[in-house]
Amino acid sequence: MKEKKEFFVPYIDGSLGSRTKKTLKRFVLLSIAMVVLGALFFGISQNPFANSTFELTSETKIVGIFHESPYPMLRVSVAKNNFKNILLLGFGKFGANPYLKKIRNEVSDLNGKKLAIEGNLIYYNGKTLIQITDQEKVTLVDDNTQPVPNPKILGKASFQGEIIDPKCYFGVMKPGAGKIHRSCAVLCISGGIPPVFAVANKNAFGPYFLLTDLSGNAINQAVLPFVGKPAKIKGIVEKKEDWYALKIDVSDIVPQDKSSEIYK
Repeated sequence: MKEKKEFFVPYIDGSLGSRTKKTLKRFVLLSIAMVVLGALFFGISQNPFANSTFELTSETKIVGIFHESPYPMLRVSVAKNNFKNILLLGFGKFGANPYLKKIRNEVSDLNGKKLAIEGNLIYYNGKTLIQITDQEKVTLVDDNTQPVPNPKILGKASFQGEIIDPKCYFGVMKPGAGKIHRSCAVLCISGGIPPVFAVANKNAFGPYFLLTDLSGNAINQAVLPFVGKPAKIKGIVEKKEDWYALKIDVSDIVPQDKSSEIYK
């Protein structure tokens, strides 16, 4: 005998048949399970946020000795005979120089001068940066010129890694990695934010190097074609307290035939 099929006609009695109820329950439970499992899988598959901080909503005032080699920095005392170099950045995708114009008109040579700067701190993995949002928040504290230690030359070395934009990578963007952020890094470095070489392999110096030319000058535009692409770079290592710099000849950058580990 042919099995009788159930029909649901809401305007007659509004009731569901028993088999229809069971089917709907199974469908709803299966849908909920799939949504939960999908959410769990999506969450697990995401890269964890870097343990970095960007104080976007608060401003901190720091006082230190300004120096411009290799890039604008403020040498700040953190303890007796212990100093930290804070890398100066501008707002958005720009370096600090546009925000130093006003005070440079007042003081012809800022090197060695004590400045007070108020801005948004960025810190990650032992490095500290500050975003200047207003040139009025850069003021001269002391007109006397104080000596800034010369960098220590540590010799020649070769490293493998990628050129990054330290502003986004160190905390302004979370994550500051991924394919879309390579274009962002190019814009930031072209706007004056110092290029940093993130080393892929362990070494005796550290994971990050400020890049300069062989004379110790800014090298932003010259390295743009290599940003976010694995490369091997050789150069002269210098140490300026808590920062290392790598003085290079751009022609010595050797691209590696592999995908980016940072901007993949």
